[in-house]
Amino acid sequence: MNDAEAAPALDEGEVGLVDHHDFVCQEPFTFEEGGQLPGFTLRYETYGKLNAARDNAIFIFHALSGDHHCAGVYSLQDPKPGWWNNMIGPGKPIDTSKYFVVGSNCLGGCQGSTGPSSLNPETGKRYGLSFPQVSIRDMVRAQRRLLDHLGIEKLHCVIGGSMGGMQALQWAIEYPERVNSVIAMATTSRQRAQSIAFNEVGRSAIVQDPGWHEGDYEPGKGPNVGLAVARMMAHITYLSDEGLERKFGRERKRVREAAPATGGFFDVEFEVESYLRYQGKSFVNRFDANTYLYFTKALDRFDLGQGGPLEDVLQKMQARALVVGFTSDWLFPPEQNRDIVHAMLRCGKNASYAEVNMDLGHDSFLIKAPELYELVSGFLSADEGHHHPHRH
Repeated sequence: MNDAEAAPALDEGEVGLVDHHDFVCQEPFTFEEGGQLPGFTLRYETYGKLNAARDNAIFIFHALSGDHHCAGVYSLQDPKPGWWNNMIGPGKPIDTSKYFVVGSNCLGGCQGSTGPSSLNPETGKRYGLSFPQVSIRDMVRAQRRLLDHLGIEKLHCVIGGSMGGMQALQWAIEYPERVNSVIAMATTSRQRAQSIAFNEVGRSAIVQDPGWHEGDYEPGKGPNVGLAVARMMAHITYLSDEGLERKFGRERKRVREAAPATGGFFDVEFEVESYLRYQGKSFVNRFDANTYLYFTKALDRFDLGQGGPLEDVLQKMQARALVVGFTSDWLFPPEQNRDIVHAMLRCGKNASYAEVNMDLGHDSFLIKAPELYELVSGFLSADEGHHHPHRH
């Protein structure tokens, strides 16, 4: 593609045109719960340039329904930007004119990384439920191999929200000497009963859909109704009552044609219903139901403290930390984020907590928010020069 064609995508502050890469690991990989793969692929993207000292890399971790496409666009024909495009780019909080940014699709995923929908080289069939149980720690251990492949010894920062925040925290205790700083947002140190309960309803919708076939379904022919319902319900937990009320209230859809004789009463009536159905439908087109089952199980089993006091594992951490909670997040509420920092401070770690007042619920970390931008850019730039300890 010549420069003249590329120009429209390269607006100021934009990463612009990007492409993904596949890291193919040919070493066997053993999962935490047993189970093994002969090797695996992680799909990833990078933005910015790795400096000569190779110490300006930032790893971005995605949440449950995210992927490696964090920023930029694939082509002028496919202008949908990456999920954190507002945060990553030249002059943005995660500044690609300063940092080399890496984002990968997690092990177990369905966007190019090896997961349940991948072909098992030993059988020639899709893994389905024969794929090993994957944990947050497994995801992190696979990412470490990607980092080795890229020749990066130490990360300037690891950053993520929700499931991404769990991975960022796990990185800081799994490979303490390789992480300089960590930013975790809208997350928790262990999944609580309410979150497990919501995930179980979503999984039930999937496994009770006749199209699931015990996980053995053809691409595009799986439990689409169950997956859409799971997404609709999960999506409600990512929002807040106040945010939904402001966006939709009791707005009704205009009836453009006469309702069918049967069932018309139960057709979409309110705007919020229409929005949720759209969310469910579009999710089915881009996500694999088995990956949804595996990832929600990985979330439910996550316990950074490994069953003991959080302080015991946090002792290992060497990184400076910033944990951010959002006032209207009821999935991983502010106190769960604050508790992580309190445990870090009890261990004498250099940690700070910030709470951002937004009414958009759990998804607040994905939305344009000047206060959040300031926190991120301030924390990252405080880390430059020679990593002086710094507290807010």
